[in-house]
Amino acid sequence: MREHPLQISRRQLLGSALTCIAIGTSAARAEQLPLLDPATTQARALKYVEDARKASGATRGSSCANCSLYQGKSGAATGPCQLFPGKQVTAAGWCTSWAPQM
Repeated sequence: MREHPLQISRRQLLGSALTCIAIGTSAARAEQLPLLDPATTQARALKYVEDARKASGATRGSSCANCSLYQGKSGAATGPCQLFPGKQVTAAGWCTSWAPQM
């Protein structure tokens, strides 16, 4: 018997379903991360501030939202940053590791 070209096996279906669940779960976890405390040692070392307008040394217009290390969704008030695993930073924030998005 010939298999229809659009048919998928149960194994493929289950694998696809598990992938979708994993992606949804990791996105939900990112939204539940606690906000970074600017008083922590690492935040102070990188001169992180929650409002880039208050940062000494920040170039005009730079913020976490337009940094290549920021992993938050476009338009979100907060999001994860590669420098602070397990924490969220404010999109309006800034630190000395700011790098423009390419």
